Amino acid sequence: HTPMYFFLSILSLVDMSYVTTTMPQMLVNMVCPRMTISWGACVAQMFIFLVLGIAECVLYAIMAYDRYVAICFPLHYTLLMSRPVCIKMVTVCWSISIAGALIYTVFTMRLPYCGPHKINHFFCEVPAVLKLACADTSFNDQLDFILGFILLLVPLSLILASYIRIFISILRIRSSQGRFKSFSTCASHVTVVTMFYGPAMIMYMRPGSWYNPERDKKLALFYNVVSAFLNPIVYSLRN
Repeated sequence: HTPMYFFLSILSLVDMSYVTTTMPQMLVNMVCPRMTISWGACVAQMFIFLVLGIAECVLYAIMAYDRYVAICFPLHYTLLMSRPVCIKMVTVCWSISIAGALIYTVFTMRLPYCGPHKINHFFCEVPAVLKLACADTSFNDQLDFILGFILLLVPLSLILASYIRIFISILRIRSSQGRFKSFSTCASHVTVVTMFYGPAMIMYMRPGSWYNPERDKKLALFYNVVSAFLNPIVYSLRN
């Protein structure tokens, strides 16, 4: 159980930071009639938000691998998921997220922005900011799709591969109580992955021509606020 709770503590840290990056500014904008944010604050918000979002994607894949090892190789679990291995996994997770967020932010903010400087969004998110650029953004759209494929679909593929192996192993368990126990171990993780990945993939992997500000604001609110709010509830249900 120790590795699972170690990853859950990292997920809790990511979720708290995730909401803190956007919600305070969002609440200020609702109260203050000016609703402004400086250029530097917008860049910082975008970068930090992307770092935490990418970290959550990769972390879900790591947690799926943890469940895979726990169910398919229970006798080797403590060896395969030792403390040094877990720390290395988390270090790789943060390295990937920082590199990915840096690419997103640099290529978004290098474009010329002539005005009007009014972001039709709750916070400085890449698709909303790109709509203000007075230059061709086709390269950014292609880059966003490629990065979305690497940072969203690759972890999701690893999650699916892990759960296919997990379900095959569970079906081999003869006792119904053993099968139920194994399924319940994975249920929380499957739920939070579905809540996060669905809206995030629609936001970052669709063509630029499909941009819809009202729909995007609802999607962003879901995977930024609602998902982070529900995660601790979902993981506490088994208790």
